Amino acid sequence: MINEPLHELEKDIIEKHAGIESWLHKQWQITPAPFYSSVDLRNAGFKLAPVDTNLFPAGFNNLSSENLPLSIAAMQSQMNKRFPTFKKVLIIPEAHTRNQYYLESLATLYEILQSAGFEVRLGSLVLDQQMPLEITTISGRVLSFYSIYRENNTVLTRNFTPDLILLNNDLSEGTPELLVGVQQPIMPTINLGWDHRLKSDHFTHYNEVTNDFSELVGFDPWLINPLFRNCDQVDFMEGDGMDVLKKNAVELFASIEKKYAQYNITEPAFVIVKADAGSYGMGVMSIKSPEELISLNRKQRTRMAVTKNKQMVTKVILQEGVYTQEKIAQGIAEPVIYMIGENVVGGFYRVHNERSNTENLNAPGMHFVALDFPAQSQSGLELNTHELGRLYVYGVIARLAALAAAREIYIAEGIVSGKAI
Repeated sequence: MINEPLHELEKDIIEKHAGIESWLHKQWQITPAPFYSSVDLRNAGFKLAPVDTNLFPAGFNNLSSENLPLSIAAMQSQMNKRFPTFKKVLIIPEAHTRNQYYLESLATLYEILQSAGFEVRLGSLVLDQQMPLEITTISGRVLSFYSIYRENNTVLTRNFTPDLILLNNDLSEGTPELLVGVQQPIMPTINLGWDHRLKSDHFTHYNEVTNDFSELVGFDPWLINPLFRNCDQVDFMEGDGMDVLKKNAVELFASIEKKYAQYNITEPAFVIVKADAGSYGMGVMSIKSPEELISLNRKQRTRMAVTKNKQMVTKVILQEGVYTQEKIAQGIAEPVIYMIGENVVGGFYRVHNERSNTENLNAPGMHFVALDFPAQSQSGLELNTHELGRLYVYGVIARLAALAAAREIYIAEGIVSGKAI
């Protein structure tokens, strides 16, 4: 699939893979990786950067079936490292029981855990009944959802007391009281649901990570880091805060254009405006000048005003737009990389036939093309083809984003000197 020549940036990373792997290993010892994560990347050729990092990933069904053993091995490694005596896992999913694509992802995640040797159950935050709700996915797999309840500080389902609660729900509507103060570990932490987390915080940590990393590899961190600004107190429908938003956009465009001039990049700069807390590609727009923010029509304002579950957007991140040079057939494509712990376990291209290389591809009409990640693409060994080399580089950048998320978790959990307060 990947047969075009590697870019200089990619060659630099591949040539220094041994030092990079050693550096990453040391970083994971300081701040352990998120339990699982996925990272959206954009490859402009002159620049390769993450544009979003998801700590409650869906889309496991879009990974290559050939990579399933990688996922199972990584899950076993994570559980043995963190919870060596645990046997029972309760997954708390989104309430998307009508979303067949999400159900397929959930079925694959269930299969990974079960194949890794764990007893697994699906718990629901919305069910209020004793009997499980059974749903058959498009692929014919049957999922049983159980209502969950609490006894003292323990979360249970019928005839099942989990050792670990695995969140696959981004908590965009808030943290349920049922999950607050429970004795079982919850992964990922409820403190990084979208009711707490901000993308601007994540990219602040990512900026620090790339500054550290650039000292190791010896290149400009901008080459792997999107510039950004963030704004609070924005109301798209009423027009409040739009003057401040435009001011930040003017400053961001100036910073991007300065870097473009430094590297003789002739393409026009663009900026992605999106909700600072949110997912599913909602509340996102691409602009080519700050003036566009002042002249938004009602349809555009309405689209930007709310995100998932009709949550109002009041905080916005302005992020440097990164072109994507990649195509699958006639569609614009961007890689999405999946990790369990610090291990890359697969990925896919998100492809859209009706969007340009400056637009958000996470939108209706997208489709997915799986990427095969052989084991050596993670270690940096035997990178003797364009495809293996590029996959390795994707994995490096994704792991840098996961490292930024690990530092977010470190702060969110109040960890001092490696011990939780």
